[in-house]
Parts: sequence; C-alpha cells; structure tokens
Amino acid sequence: MGSLALTAIRKSFGVTDVLKNVELEVKTGEFVVFVGPSGCGKSTLLRVIAGLDEQTSGDLRIDGRLMNGVPPAKRGIAMVFQSYALYPHLTVAKNMSLALSQEGVAAAEIELRVKKASDMLRLEALLGRRPAELSGGQRQRVAIGRAIVRQPSLFLFDEPLSNLDAALRVGTRIEIAKLHRQLGATMIYVTHDQVEAMTLADKIVVMRGGVIEQVGRPLELYARPANLFVAGFIGSPAMNFVSGAIAARANAATIGVRPEHLTVAKDGAWTGTVSHAEHLGADTMLYVEVPEIGMLTARIHGDDRQHEVGDTVGLTPRDGKIYRFDRDEKAIAA
Repeated sequence: MGSLALTAIRKSFGVTDVLKNVELEVKTGEFVVFVGPSGCGKSTLLRVIAGLDEQTSGDLRIDGRLMNGVPPAKRGIAMVFQSYALYPHLTVAKNMSLALSQEGVAAAEIELRVKKASDMLRLEALLGRRPAELSGGQRQRVAIGRAIVRQPSLFLFDEPLSNLDAALRVGTRIEIAKLHRQLGATMIYVTHDQVEAMTLADKIVVMRGGVIEQVGRPLELYARPANLFVAGFIGSPAMNFVSGAIAARANAATIGVRPEHLTVAKDGAWTGTVSHAEHLGADTMLYVEVPEIGMLTARIHGDDRQHEVGDTVGLTPRDGKIYRFDRDEKAIAA
C-alpha cells in the first residue's frame, strides 16, 4: 500500500499563504517528484504529508485513512532529509536499526531487516563503521537504508542529493531508481533540479507560489507544457521565448522554441551574432544575440567548430516545434 490523497490543502504562516488549495492523488507504487523554484512550497508540502507541519485546512489521506492531526510516527512514512542526520557515535548498523529498537521490534527481525537493506545498498562491509569513516555518498545510502528498514507505506525524500558532488549525484540517483523498482514502494521526492525530476519520476508535480501548475509524466510535460512557466522550467537548457511582433504573426502573445529545435545555418528566420559557445563534446551550445529578440540558445548535436564567437548565424525553428502562449501565459493548442 502507499496511496496518498490531498484535498484542498492550505498552509499559512501568519498572513503568508505558502500552500494554496493543493489537490493531488498519488497511486500505490508511483514515484512522484515535486519540482519548482526555491520558495515554491514543495518542501512545505512534503512536511505536511510527513506530519512535521500541520496543514491550515484541507484533508490528507494515506491508504484511505484520514491523517489530519496524526503524528508523524503513526503515519507509516519514512523520510530521508537533505542532511544525513546520522548519530556520529553509532555504527552504520545501529543508525539503521535505532528506530526499530525504539519501537520494540524483536532483535532477530531487526537483524533481518538491516541485512536486507544493507544488501540492497551495498553497505554490508560498512555496518561496523561510524559516519565519520564514510564518504558523503555512503552516508546518504545509510540514511536511505534507515528508511527502508522501517518498511513504510510512503518514502519521502527532501532534496537528498543536494550535498553530493556531480558524479555522486548521478550514481546515487541511479541507485534510488533501482531501489524503487526493487521495493515497488510509493516514493515522493522533492528537488529543484528538473534533470533529477525527468530521470526519476513516473509523475512530476510542477509547483510555483504554493500552487500546482501541472502534473504529468516527464515527457508529457516536456512535449505539452500547460503554460509559459512549465515550458521554461522543464527542459535543459531552458526554452527560448520570443514576444512582440514575431509572436503576433503566430497569433500568440509569446512563442517558445527549445534550443534543440533551432536549426543553425548561414541564412535563417532570425539572424544574430554568436556571443558565447560551449563545447560539451556530445553537444555544443551556441548563445546568439538577435536584434529585437535578445539572447537565444541553440543546441547543436556533436562538437561544432564551425561557429565561433562573433560569427553571424541564422536560426530557424523546426516545423511543428513552436509553442504558443496567450496573454495569460497559457498554452494555445496547435
């Protein structure tokens, strides 16, 4: 089990509304990622689900049971925080099993659960070590193992990879995805990194200003963003936006083109000057300053050496790859 239903959830701190009538349903076994800029309310929503903060109004149900006012320990959840929150004087095994000991679980059952979790996370050789003897990635795996042994209905992750370097982030991200497949558990994951969201999620929840802007599968949000904000947030590098007379000719207030959907040639619909080029090996990013439009980003497959800073280039959107938005920033159907 592990379904979640949020109905008209509001959270206010004084006169400040942080969550505004949030409605969301998470099915058993789904991996759901909350994304959005800093201050959008995603971590607050996770804390409300965990019971660490109580909602101002609205109903929260886990597995169909109303959880309003129920303390965190009785919600059947386990949370992995941004900080590892490990006890420095305890071994890995003791850190993983402490909550079970406090709950009165039998010693044999504790040993079985710790062994199973350590096998999954490749921690068997580290069970006798203390946190100071571990790397950052190993500490994060211990924090995840501590959650696994509790066998919760819901796993809650609050930006668990933000303290890791780039290489460890990728490796740990893969481990979390494998863990989800192994356990078949319901996971809710908060991040500001849309690459993490795109690679991990069954379903992405995009938030802004305490409101859910769009919910959908990763490629649905990429291909069919509901509004200007989602279009600009999902996708890396970000979508290019053009307004004014050019957008008006497309019967829109704003048009958007993703960098990978711009064709670079000598002649093009929009002509500009290359102001910067990033050679990344597999791709090349060209930043082109176009008069009356501004800076546009074009993504070229492969290591492009034809275009250098100061060159004049033409940019043309590919057929069928222009997104249109109205004055209210909502997407206009094709």
